[in-house]
Amino acid sequence: MKVVNVAGVKFGKRKSLALIAGPCVIESRKGCVDLAGRLVRLAKEEDIPFVFKASYDKANRSSHKSFRGPGIDEGLDILAEIKERYGVPVLTDVHSVAEVGAVAKVVDILQIPAFLCRQTDLIVAAAESGKVVNIKKGQFMAPEDMINVIAKAESTGTKKIILTERGASFGYNNLVADMRSLLILREMGYPVVFDATHSVQRPGGAGSSSSGDSKWAPALARAAVAVGCDGVFIETHVKPEEALSDKDNTLKFSSLRKIWRELKEINKIVS
Repeated sequence: MKVVNVAGVKFGKRKSLALIAGPCVIESRKGCVDLAGRLVRLAKEEDIPFVFKASYDKANRSSHKSFRGPGIDEGLDILAEIKERYGVPVLTDVHSVAEVGAVAKVVDILQIPAFLCRQTDLIVAAAESGKVVNIKKGQFMAPEDMINVIAKAESTGTKKIILTERGASFGYNNLVADMRSLLILREMGYPVVFDATHSVQRPGGAGSSSSGDSKWAPALARAAVAVGCDGVFIETHVKPEEALSDKDNTLKFSSLRKIWRELKEINKIVS
């Protein structure tokens, strides 16, 4: 298993479980910076290897009327402020080759959204940036198919790759988390992250937006850590019911301490 080091946060290191967490989308500068501060304090108090996550643009919303975020310029400025103020590594999504250069100047991890994980040019451009690339497995793909995605990134010479499982399509408007996927992905030699909150999403389940069942996310996270993963991805919000994206599958910030303590104890047993 390769160890991927992201500004001191090590994915794939034995006995170390990392957390990627933050809001689905940047809603405002104040809200995002405040939540980042809360997460950083929690990470210090609980000794969590932590990466902050937020998206400046959600380009794959169900409806064109849905809130997408502040856009790349303002969004990157906010992420840069968080990184400088708190000294925390930062992750964000990229949706096109044209975005990669500017994003790579600011963030530590470029994330390939699940819907775009077969986009060869995007994967190659992200890998060529020299930054760590977190590739989310598409809901429409078998875990075995990710070997071809890895090959695209490796064709640039990079080994800075993380793979994320976020559930697989299970009929219409539903996802299922197949824990075998974590084991299959880990056999490919790179660190594997389990996305607990997107795995309980119901794509398009609310008609013009996705819905979800956030109450199941902690249980799936516990199962994933027990099976074996190198990190857990959690979208969180101070008031999930007011979140402008993914409110139904987002976890309340105040619940994270208890959840993480449970995950840490499970990881001690299985690692």
